[in-house]
Amino acid sequence: MVKDECKTLLNALNKVSACYRHLVTCAGGTSDSQNLREELKKTRRKAQVLAVANKNKLTTILKDKSISKDDRAEFERLWVLFSTCMEVLEIDMRRALELGQEFPLSAPTKRLIQTGVVGGTSAVAARAMNIQNMKYEEGNNIDTADLNDLEQEINEVGEMIYEMDMKVNVLQWTVEAKQGPGSELKSAVTAGASSLAVVCANGGRNEKLCDTNKVFAGTMFSAVLIIAIVLTVFIVKFA
Repeated sequence: MVKDECKTLLNALNKVSACYRHLVTCAGGTSDSQNLREELKKTRRKAQVLAVANKNKLTTILKDKSISKDDRAEFERLWVLFSTCMEVLEIDMRRALELGQEFPLSAPTKRLIQTGVVGGTSAVAARAMNIQNMKYEEGNNIDTADLNDLEQEINEVGEMIYEMDMKVNVLQWTVEAKQGPGSELKSAVTAGASSLAVVCANGGRNEKLCDTNKVFAGTMFSAVLIIAIVLTVFIVKFA
C-alpha cells in the first residue's frame, strides 16, 4: 500500500510538472496572456505541494532501517525519479522567471516571440490539476508581485533539493534501473522481428507470402540500382 501511494504521488507530480513545462513554453509568445500567467502560478504551486508530500513520504520510508533490501531498492529508485523531477521543475521555474522579466504583460508594445501557438492553455492545466473552470480577473495585473513570488519559490525549491540531499543519502549512480537504456525501442524491434518470424514459419500460404516479399524487395532494389547507374553515366557523359 505504501509503495502504491508513493508511486501515485510521484505520478501526480510528474503530470503537473509536465503541464507546467508546457505552459512555460507559451510565456512570452503569441499565446501569452493574463490567464496564462495565472495558470503558471497555480500549476507551479500545485507542483510544490505535491513535491512536499513526496519528500515527506519518501524521507520517512528511507530513514526506516527495518524495510527489506528489495523494498529499499524500489524506494531508492522512486527517490531518484523524484529528485530528477525536482531538478527539472526548478529549471522550468527559472525559465519562467526569465521570460516573465523579459516579456512583462504591463508592456504590450514589447515584441513577442512568434511561436505559432495561439489560443488558450486552460484546458491543459485543467486536465493536469483536475480544475474544470479556470477563470481570472482580467484587470488584476500580476507581473511584479508574481515575479517576486516566483523568485522566492525558486529559492524554496532549491533549499528543498539541498535538504533532500542532506537528509537522504541515496547515490544516484548506485541505483539500478529496472530497464536498460533503449529497452522500449529494443522490445519493439524484437516484437516486430518475432512477428515476421511467426508469419514465415507458419508454412503453406504464409511461407509463399514471405518468398514473394523477398522477390519483390530484390526486384525493387535491382531496379533502383540500375536507375542510379544510368543516371551516373548520363551525368558523366554530358558534364
